[in-house]
Amino acid sequence: MPEIVKKELLNKGKIAGFLLGLFLLANLYMKVNLMEILSGFPAFVQFFLSRFLPPDFSTLASVLPAVADTVLFALFATYISTILSLMCGLLISKRTCPFAGVRLAIRAVISFLRNVPVLIWASLLVYAFGVGEIVGLIALIFATLGFLARSYSDSINEIDQGKLDALKSVGATSGQMIVHGLFPMFVPALINWTLYSFEINIRASAILGMVGAGGIGVLIQTSIRLFKYHQACAIIILVVMIVLATEFVTNKIRSHVR
Repeated sequence: MPEIVKKELLNKGKIAGFLLGLFLLANLYMKVNLMEILSGFPAFVQFFLSRFLPPDFSTLASVLPAVADTVLFALFATYISTILSLMCGLLISKRTCPFAGVRLAIRAVISFLRNVPVLIWASLLVYAFGVGEIVGLIALIFATLGFLARSYSDSINEIDQGKLDALKSVGATSGQMIVHGLFPMFVPALINWTLYSFEINIRASAILGMVGAGGIGVLIQTSIRLFKYHQACAIIILVVMIVLATEFVTNKIRSHVR
């Protein structure tokens, strides 16, 4: 076996061993009882089959406004976040912003936004704005901004420098290099990352209702609290269908962008 292959296998083995060690330490610390989890699973399945099935679609018409709110939350949050993230991504990347202090300051803010989960944002904003749809919208914008700005800046940094140097060699200014060189190469990544964040926001907007942030999640939570499990099951199935339809449409768009 070649020496380089041996080294590669050894490195992969070290990584696998390290991850396994972390897993075992986490189990010891949390005192996870795998048998207890497995023994409780049949009871959960029995509870779900007996209480949630069959789904009750009789009240589905009354749910449609909340479905529309959920989709519009995700769409509007993605739209606003895309604009803000594009500006932040240009300010973070070395290719487009020569000022190290500006890059560091913007990156620090983006890192903070990215590392706070959307549910925590929603929980905090409820205290500031009260229960309502605006909470879910702002929480989605904060979380998406942190994710997209980092993704955009990384994509900009990965653009082939040779093509930009070719434009510079024929006398192109910095602005012309960005508009005619960098941005056209960045557009496919921009579209892909934006569509991916829209998929995430569709799922997140459905969950945010659980903390009083509006949308279809409120109906799921209310149905479960009132023991209307069959209605809750119908709403959950509707959410799954929306997510699958969103993924289908965005995948079709991506296939034409690549």
